[in-house]
Amino acid sequence: MKAIGFKQSLPIADANSFIAFETEKPTPSGFDLLVKIAAISVNPVDFKIRESAAKDTVLETPKIIGWDAVGTVEAVGDTTSKFKVGDQVYYAGDLTRSGSNAEYQLVDERIVGRKPKNLSIAEAAAIPLTGLTAYESLFDRIKVNPETDKGKTVLVLAGAGGVGSMAIQLARKIGNLTVIATASRPDSIEWCKDLGADFVVNHHNLKEELEKIGHSQVNYILDYVDLEGYWDTMAEIIKPQGHIVSITESSKPLNLDILKAKSVTFSWELMYTRSMFGTEDIERQHFILNTIADLLDAGTIKTTLTTALEGFNVDNLKKAHQMQESGKTIGKTVIQY
Repeated sequence: MKAIGFKQSLPIADANSFIAFETEKPTPSGFDLLVKIAAISVNPVDFKIRESAAKDTVLETPKIIGWDAVGTVEAVGDTTSKFKVGDQVYYAGDLTRSGSNAEYQLVDERIVGRKPKNLSIAEAAAIPLTGLTAYESLFDRIKVNPETDKGKTVLVLAGAGGVGSMAIQLARKIGNLTVIATASRPDSIEWCKDLGADFVVNHHNLKEELEKIGHSQVNYILDYVDLEGYWDTMAEIIKPQGHIVSITESSKPLNLDILKAKSVTFSWELMYTRSMFGTEDIERQHFILNTIADLLDAGTIKTTLTTALEGFNVDNLKKAHQMQESGKTIGKTVIQY
């Protein structure tokens, strides 16, 4: 089968930052599905791992990355029960296994969902990783209750990004929360509003912007951009007994003491935790993806696809990585095979 990978962590402009190669098509066993991939999407995690996985070495075999895919089940393992050959599926995969930048991939069915029926292949490919991350942030980490938490405020940092775009919709439509998103460019501001944000504020003057809209403090904060840069500000604007969730990293230890007086909860969110550690609730990702598929099919939420590149090749993968590295993309970028 054809795959695209890398042997060294090189700048994306380098001729060998990605290389196409042939490798053996894998065979499923256990809970695995063999999926013939039809489309993938690219996330910030892709370029971050490309930049770090082979920084001081040259790999003998190219590393295949990629953690979003839509495709058709071609074969199943001997203990599978959720899908059959011919089913269309979507998923975000497992950080510890070979990725989706290939023609075929093995993936544990317990972290796979049915492809939304009313979405195109490209529209569906935009969803899994960001959908899981946003859903887990709200309903697994904060544990938002749509009835008892109705009307509470959530601040979504980087609202126009892939995860932020899903979080705005899920928080507003499913969580019944008042959504405040950050954005600064006219196109990203409009994007957040179209997704259902009640307010959009400029992240460059966050405290002042929140005061202007009458929400100087918020119940929840979803950090999808810069934990270290916003840490002190978040401690000021979070309400007593509030909850902060972050998917980003800090280059130095965080001072958790500044949250103590308010009894604020801080949680990490990593979508890969369940698959990396084989947690007892690993199957919850199957449930979440199917729940999101139902919401998409009902029109309650919508795809976050903004750019679709045609053709699974090195040039398109490089282009998608360059777009992610710019930090200015809105929504999601998909490569259709």
